[in-house]
Amino acid sequence: MRFHADLHMHSRYAYACSKNSDLEQLTWWARRKGVTLMGTGDFTHPAWLDRLRTALVPAEPGLFRLRDDLNREVAATLPGSVAAAPVRYMLSVEISTVYSQGGRSRKIHHLVYLPGFDQVEKFNRGLAKVADLGVDGRPTVRMSSRDLLEAVLACGEGAYLVPAHVWTPWFGVLGSKSGFDSIEECFGDLTEHVFALETGLSADPAMMWQVSGLDGYRLVSYSDAHSPPIVGRETTVFETDLDYFAIERALRTGAGVCGTTEFFPEAGKYHVDGHRKCGVRLDPEETRKLGGLCPVCGRKLTVGVLSRVEDLADRPAGRSPRGAAGFRNLVPLPDLVAETLGVGPKSKKVSAETDRLVAALGHELAILGDLPLDAIAGCSPPLAEAIGRLRNGDVTKDPGYDGEFGRIRTLDP
Repeated sequence: MRFHADLHMHSRYAYACSKNSDLEQLTWWARRKGVTLMGTGDFTHPAWLDRLRTALVPAEPGLFRLRDDLNREVAATLPGSVAAAPVRYMLSVEISTVYSQGGRSRKIHHLVYLPGFDQVEKFNRGLAKVADLGVDGRPTVRMSSRDLLEAVLACGEGAYLVPAHVWTPWFGVLGSKSGFDSIEECFGDLTEHVFALETGLSADPAMMWQVSGLDGYRLVSYSDAHSPPIVGRETTVFETDLDYFAIERALRTGAGVCGTTEFFPEAGKYHVDGHRKCGVRLDPEETRKLGGLCPVCGRKLTVGVLSRVEDLADRPAGRSPRGAAGFRNLVPLPDLVAETLGVGPKSKKVSAETDRLVAALGHELAILGDLPLDAIAGCSPPLAEAIGRLRNGDVTKDPGYDGEFGRIRTLDP
């Protein structure tokens, strides 16, 4: 079975996340976007864990689905083109570790996956000794990444950890602010148990392929959704049985990992260097000439993903490792609709038009990547033009920096 997975997201109990991030809304948007497998996020939070236990029921091995009565309520509010699409959940959480190693402060985010509630309870009991799990759905713990991985592995068969958004300056394992220069430096003697890395919004596989030390890892992309409407903005495509353990095997071996759908990395918040407060955006060469300091205020610039990749790269751009899965860069459908209508992506006009397109054509990921342009043109010729340019990579890019999202445009002359 071929399907999209989005295994990094958050609930209403995580800091700076939407109060609408509940299971019903996440399921609604998963169907709308075309995502079959979702992470639950935040299973360490007591209130969210209670909700997961009461609202989800077992499905395939290691996976869960929404309870029948809740599922019917969700399906009743969706158009027939997507209402019956299956959605499954995998128990997941993002953990922030804060510690000192090598004379530097380290702040690293990790994604943890477990196949059942018994393993979750065991993991949470251990974590509760070093963190107050009721404060934030993405808890911060005072332990090393290596020791967190050891705690995950102690939960038994199927438990695994994926370093999150690995290049992000502040919280990525390879980030410029508090990261390391290699995965081995971070996880030490347990490195062999790390087999996948999340690219993050500001990077894509082509950038990561420049660092030969990452060749042995499967590259995954997920949304890190802080609100339901941005579910599926990045996904990993699998061709496996819909089964927790089949997905874990695919990530370990590469067999069954078909690639990713990605933001254009320039659209991410940390692609190039800069200082948002001063309105300064710089490419890596300019940053090096300035010694890493803002030309306006003289303070340190936030060094972005592109610079960091160049620092660690040992092969030129444009080459991929043997056997690497492919990827494609996409723009969220509402952003394209907004461009064709000349309004903001959160406007009522965009919402209504996107509703119409999904009802007529199916889920958003299919519209963006798979449907023939003629079929799209039958509903919206301008959108067909925009998607055609998107699929060809014929776009204009204003890169993001220092926490400011970039912008991708398709309909510039």
